[in-house]
Amino acid sequence: MATSLQFCFLFSTLILLTSTAFAQQSFRPKALVIPVTKDASTLQYTTRISQRTPLVPISLVLDLGGQYLWVDCEQNYVSSTYRPARCRSAQCSLAGADGCGDCFSSPKPGCNNNTCGVSPDNTVTRTATGGEIAQDVVSVQSTTGSNPGQNVTVSNFIFACAPTFLLDGLASGVSGMAGLGRTKIALSSQFASAFSFKRKFAVCLSSSTSASGVAFFGDGPYSFLPGVELDSDSLTYTPLFINPVSTASAFSQGDASSEYFIGVKSIKVNDKAVTINTTLLSINTTSGVGGTKISTVNPYTVLEASIFKAVTEAFITESAARNISRVNAVAPFEVCFSTENVLSTRLGPSVPEIDLVLQNESTYWRIFGANSMVYVSDNVVCLGFVNGGEDARTSIVIGGHQLEDNLVQFDLAASRVGFSSTLLGRQTTCSNFNFTSVA
Repeated sequence: MATSLQFCFLFSTLILLTSTAFAQQSFRPKALVIPVTKDASTLQYTTRISQRTPLVPISLVLDLGGQYLWVDCEQNYVSSTYRPARCRSAQCSLAGADGCGDCFSSPKPGCNNNTCGVSPDNTVTRTATGGEIAQDVVSVQSTTGSNPGQNVTVSNFIFACAPTFLLDGLASGVSGMAGLGRTKIALSSQFASAFSFKRKFAVCLSSSTSASGVAFFGDGPYSFLPGVELDSDSLTYTPLFINPVSTASAFSQGDASSEYFIGVKSIKVNDKAVTINTTLLSINTTSGVGGTKISTVNPYTVLEASIFKAVTEAFITESAARNISRVNAVAPFEVCFSTENVLSTRLGPSVPEIDLVLQNESTYWRIFGANSMVYVSDNVVCLGFVNGGEDARTSIVIGGHQLEDNLVQFDLAASRVGFSSTLLGRQTTCSNFNFTSVA
């Protein structure tokens, strides 16, 4: 009898927490879609969702490895459906929030007694602070994979309230950060639970600051104009790894990282292996140092100092063989070239290709000129990689510029990531999802 009662309680709790819109609407979405825009000033990637009652559109910095949605609740947060998470509640457990606290002022969003809190993290500035766990309505658009469809709602979406100062360093006009990391309350996890999706999502960042890219929640196929359809057969897959030590700005001992790590085994430039200290490519399970992660908050790929030196020297040598002349550095880049002998192709500047070799020699992430080079003027183009120093926490951080116009799918159930390589070779881009037509 006790077992049956426990089961009924757990089932009821699950229904409460994954408050799907099914009770309010018969429509069941196949997948969800949100726009992703590159901010010209900060090079951060932002998205928009609607939250609260009545619904308010809010802009957020997209953080691929972020732990959850956090929002500034100090400024103009008004909602009739805001509910703080009470201490020792199931919501607090899902958020990994063990402590309880009180707020010594009149109750308001972000400040209530007998509630649990977490540490919202501005991963751009590496700043964390305390914040209240709460629930409210969130609304996004559904999709068929080809077009946006009708809006759907999650009525009890778990998020964290943060103070206004945590927005410092983020793109103008944003209200917080949207975390898609490996946690139970990341956007991707909550959407999958609410709508019974497969535990998959995909990100396709636009290289343009005037045309939006896209993120999908749920399985493909994912369609881009003019008639390019990407599904599991279109992608190359590599395993995901868990870093057992958190990479957040503030964390408790024993916390694992919520970020997405992959196993780079070696690096090639122009199909020639680069000599590097391969121990740096593995994650030290005690310290959490090393390895390779994928990030949307780093605008460019960051390499540990010795890896940076080896890769850039090889790139300079191979470029010189093509009569591409090196010129003075332009911050933040250390390796720049004259454009005089750099041809333009569909895949970007014609420069040596860089391969991140994955689980075997035949599985690699090839970086063509469009993703390796950055034009800083009409006459100068720079290698879009930056030096992370000798004490880099993570040896390779694959940044936003290297992800642009690539569809990257995160399959959490199978613990793998799939990537398309550049869509430019298929004569499309990440900004070619058809946001203008409603399914």
